[in-house]
Order: sequence, then C-alpha cells, then structure tokens
Amino acid sequence: MGSAFRLCLRICCCCSVDEGDEDEKQPLVPEDPLEFFNREVRKRRDEETNLWSTPGDPSHMEREDDWVLHSLLQARNKTRMGTTGYRRLSVDIEAMRDTRREVRDKWKTILENLGFMAEAEALLTVSAGASYDRMRNATAARDMLGALHSDTSIFNTREPPPERYLFILDRLLYLDVAEDFLAKAKRFYPPNSDSDEEAPALSVDLPALLARVQSMNVGGKEEEEEEEGEEDDDDAES
Repeated sequence: MGSAFRLCLRICCCCSVDEGDEDEKQPLVPEDPLEFFNREVRKRRDEETNLWSTPGDPSHMEREDDWVLHSLLQARNKTRMGTTGYRRLSVDIEAMRDTRREVRDKWKTILENLGFMAEAEALLTVSAGASYDRMRNATAARDMLGALHSDTSIFNTREPPPERYLFILDRLLYLDVAEDFLAKAKRFYPPNSDSDEEAPALSVDLPALLARVQSMNVGGKEEEEEEEGEEDDDDAES
C-alpha cells in the first residue's frame, strides 16, 4: 500500500508541474517520507547500545556500572509510568548515561582537535558485537588505555576504564594518531591535583543506586497502590 501511495504521489506531481518548471530540482514530497523517522529510531537505538562499557558482553552485566544500569532499566520497565518510583529511576538512569556521555564528549573533542571533524562519530561508535579477535594492536591499545586512565582526567574516576575504548584506541593506533591523541589528552585533561576527589558531575554512587533498585523491587508495588489510593481519594473529593 505504501508503494502504491508513493507511486500516486509521483504521478500527481508529474501531472501538475508545468514544462517551464524544470529548474525546480527538489520534489516537495521525498521518495520515502518514513525514512527520516527510521533513521532517528536507529540512531537512538544505536546510542543506547553504545552506552554499555563492555561491548562483547551480551548480558551487559560484566562491569559493575553496566550491571547497575541494566538493573535500573529493568526496574523501570516494571514500574508504572508516572509514579514517583518511575521518576526516581529515570533520574538515576540519566545520571549514569550523562556520566558516560561526558567521557565520550571528551574523546570527541580531542579527535576533532586532531582534525577528525567528520570522522569522530564513526571512530567513537562501538557496537555490542565488537570482537577482541579483530583488534590489530590489542596489547598497545591496553597499555595506552592504562596511560590515559593514570596520566589524564579523561575518565576522571578510580574505577577501571570501560573496555569499549580499547577498540577506539586500536583504530587510532592503526591510523598512527594514538600517540598524538594521548599527548592532546594530557594537555586538555591533566590529572586532578587531588587524586582522592572526583568531579561531582562525574560521580555516581553505584552502591546507593543498587540499593535503590533492590528497594524498588520490594516496595514498588506498595508505592503504586498508595498512589492509586491517593488518586481515588482525590477523585472522590472532587
């Protein structure tokens, strides 16, 4: 039906255009009006996929932060939308995702400074199906990841850096720009003067989030029942 609709649109457009309108190169109706929305859906899905720290872990639970985020997402899926618990979980989820986006933005800034203005997004994209067997310089990439973690504040955390950046460093080593990237990282994001403190914007209390997930699993239904009771009381009063 969609093909027939597009065919009719093309025929109608061709019949309504005068011969003197040949200068108009762009049609008013695109060939596939749904393609734009499909691209947006794929973009959002890929963005969520690429937020996982360890690409090769299909369960998304190999790292502690991955496991906590996965648990938060599962808990929110089981919580009624609009409740206080749902809103709290959404705030925690966005806090963790913002932390990862901030790290990714630092990498993108350095790559763009190195001249990869158009290629930065592609270089930073790591799918969940990435394989360690396909890495060309795994040992060198891991050594450089350790250097970035200890000699810069690009990750700004004492926790081990996400494994996904091994694949990105492997690409940079292949392009022979990894050393330049490390130098820029040391220049743009030097180590914090006080190594015992972390930037508040990048600090996520994983134990607290895990405790909240557990409490939501136990008390989520009770909270929903209480809110439903309050809503019924309000309706009765009105």
